[in-house]
Amino acid sequence: MSGPANTFGTITHEGGRWRIECEPHVRTKLRRLFPQVDQRASEVVWLSDSAENSRDLLWFIDRYPMSVSPMKLLKGLSADHVEAESLVHQLLSRVRAPDPFELALPPRDYQAAAASLARIKSGLLLADDVGLGKTATAICPMVMPEYLPALVVTLSHLPPQWVNELQKFAPNLKVHILKSGRPYDLLERPKRRRGAPAQTALFDEELPRLPDVIVCNYHKLAGWAETLAGFIRFVVYDEVQELRVADSMKYAAAKLIASKARLRIGLSATPIYNYGSEFFNVIDVLLPGALGTREEFVREWCVDDRIKDTKAFGLYLKREGIMLRRTRKDVGRELPPCQAIPHTIQSDRAALDKIKTTAAELARVILADRQQYRGQKFMASEEFNGLLRQATGVAKAPYVAEFVRMVLASEEKVIVFAWHREVYALLMEALAEFKPVMYTGSESPRQKEEAKNAFINGDARVMLMSLRAGAGTDGLQHVCKVGIFAELDWSPGVHVQCIGRFHRDEQDEPSMAYFLLAEDGSDPVIADIVGLKKTQLEGVRDPDAELIEELEIDAGGVKRMAESYLAKLGQGAPVRTEAEEEALA
Repeated sequence: MSGPANTFGTITHEGGRWRIECEPHVRTKLRRLFPQVDQRASEVVWLSDSAENSRDLLWFIDRYPMSVSPMKLLKGLSADHVEAESLVHQLLSRVRAPDPFELALPPRDYQAAAASLARIKSGLLLADDVGLGKTATAICPMVMPEYLPALVVTLSHLPPQWVNELQKFAPNLKVHILKSGRPYDLLERPKRRRGAPAQTALFDEELPRLPDVIVCNYHKLAGWAETLAGFIRFVVYDEVQELRVADSMKYAAAKLIASKARLRIGLSATPIYNYGSEFFNVIDVLLPGALGTREEFVREWCVDDRIKDTKAFGLYLKREGIMLRRTRKDVGRELPPCQAIPHTIQSDRAALDKIKTTAAELARVILADRQQYRGQKFMASEEFNGLLRQATGVAKAPYVAEFVRMVLASEEKVIVFAWHREVYALLMEALAEFKPVMYTGSESPRQKEEAKNAFINGDARVMLMSLRAGAGTDGLQHVCKVGIFAELDWSPGVHVQCIGRFHRDEQDEPSMAYFLLAEDGSDPVIADIVGLKKTQLEGVRDPDAELIEELEIDAGGVKRMAESYLAKLGQGAPVRTEAEEEALA
């Protein structure tokens, strides 16, 4: 269609999007310049009204004039983007000094810069290296009244650690840890002295007072969402990778609270674990609409739910001030390097022989060619992965214990990373003389805190930590510089997080991470994938780094593991009779 005289069409604003009706050849140009819009033929093109899109659209109609309603909104959003882009550039190029934040312990310049960037954009994904003080950055805005009350959402075992950090950096703030998933009165009323009149509260400090900072774990968030939305002015999502999956109650709660807050910061050195498109879920909470709609994001950046060009995407996030990621080298706080040492150990063949028949059958199902096995292949992959990894861990456990004893001859304390309950049980028994403590997914937050204190301040010389249970834990670096991986994870980012538990600020000695590898079982394939594959995560966090694919359970890796397993058993590709195939189908 044609618009008014001397224009190529019309643009109207409807429901948070720009509705564009224009001449066919202009639509072709529009779709070419805006790859995020629906590329299918239609007379109307829809584009989300983000500040960036609005600026680009204003630029586009300079070449192809159109009637815009309301033009004031389009120009206003465009101006917002120009201003924010200028401020971000000035801050990151150090032309502009960071905002002053009056903390009891002054923030480092790079921490203040990150907090200032968050204020400019009203949201930020902070993906600095483990141990660079992301917590201090998040506390910076809390000394400004306009950002109180604040909410910190973290993992179940970390609220006490956050309280300690808040007391250290901002001791004047009143902090409250939510005790229940059901809302209750947060007012703290002063106790009246015996014999005093009922109405004697003359000074502010004697009046009922709400907390300045509320600390909550992700599990309690859904119950409090309606109560806190609109009340909270600043929200911090610690270990924000917890929000990477959108179809959950905690995600809906986090998005509701964030949408009504003035400022949002997400903290994580590993903001995704699986597909690169999970960045959309995380960022859409922290900066609503910054990446457009989900459909626009997928069309522009993804192929099969994976980011097409992770380096380009990482550079885009940095340029727009959406994500900030600094290495220790970037901020001048390099530690002595942590040596990652692969070490081959023996394994108990009997433990692997016990599962041989079942594992071989599962491997054949995984490698079957026929499409009708698709659902069964998925279940077989899950079972085979768990079965073989657990058997490998059990087979290694006696030799892992011997290796730990050898290390403890020269080290005071060590952390041993594992995954399966059976492996923990064997190591607890074999290392009982060193009073081991457990920090896994099975302990309550209180039990984890007690285990941490026993390891740091007590006579426990070994901590058995789950590969995925220690995220965000601080303080272990004061007593330990050696980590031992008894089991492996498919995700290299998980290994990085584990090493970050002891290789961080205030670690004044070289650190070592031993990866104990068996020659049989699951270790050879997982070690190969973890060490050699390039990943999405590193490309986004550090555009100059090598890419490594960040996966929780790599279906291709499990298939390789099945092939390797059958090859070692001397069995080739599965051969079935027609009756067997029909039975499996």
